[in-house]
Amino acid sequence: MIDESAVNAPTLPDPRVRGGAGRCGIRVAVVDDEALVRTGFELILAAADGIDVVGTSSGGEAVELIGSVRPDVVLLDIRMPDVDGLTVLRRLRELPEPPVVAMLTTFDTDEYIVTALRSGAAGFLLKDTEPEQLAQSVRTLYAGGVVMSPKAAVTLLHGDTELGRMAASDVEVARIDTLTERERDVLVLLAEGLSNAEIGQRIFLSVGTVKDHVSAILTKLRVNSRVQAALVAQRAGLLRKDHGSFENSCGSR
Repeated sequence: MIDESAVNAPTLPDPRVRGGAGRCGIRVAVVDDEALVRTGFELILAAADGIDVVGTSSGGEAVELIGSVRPDVVLLDIRMPDVDGLTVLRRLRELPEPPVVAMLTTFDTDEYIVTALRSGAAGFLLKDTEPEQLAQSVRTLYAGGVVMSPKAAVTLLHGDTELGRMAASDVEVARIDTLTERERDVLVLLAEGLSNAEIGQRIFLSVGTVKDHVSAILTKLRVNSRVQAALVAQRAGLLRKDHGSFENSCGSR
């Protein structure tokens, strides 16, 4: 005999999943091993216009949750005891439609940042980022921009890390040579930290056209993130030394 009470019992919602079907803002998931950090970020972002926190979790549950709620942006702790953020990042990059991922860290000189950028992270945020800047950083990530603390950007680009010390290889130079003149223009502006909309305004292109150029740039340079493309541009000498590069995307948006 079928237990009708069991059949008709309501399905309890997953406590990790937030929001409702009628909401349509930027969908964000927060992954951190500390409940206090998750709660704090959720409260800050939920209070911001146009942002919906659709899920939070620790590292061990992250891939399953993100595959379920399909956020646009993931804020991911780079160091977690159950599973490190780099492992989660690599798994997320393997999803059919991977979200944009920014790493969360306590120190802006974290030794894992270079590895995270190589693995496809779109930048990183300090956990003590100001609330207004946190929300704006999410908007920047969603718009295709890069977020990075100014100090770490300088460190990356001016010689204190492996990536900063490297000159462009012959292969990278050859790949840059395959870019059209317009794609080079977009690459330089991308490396300055501009979003797709800002690039379009600067050189009078539609956002859709800029997206197409960015996609072509990533394909031709054989990189999987805007940060990696920007670093190739920097190593190849495409950026002016006095320009500040990534710093434009860090604290003033």
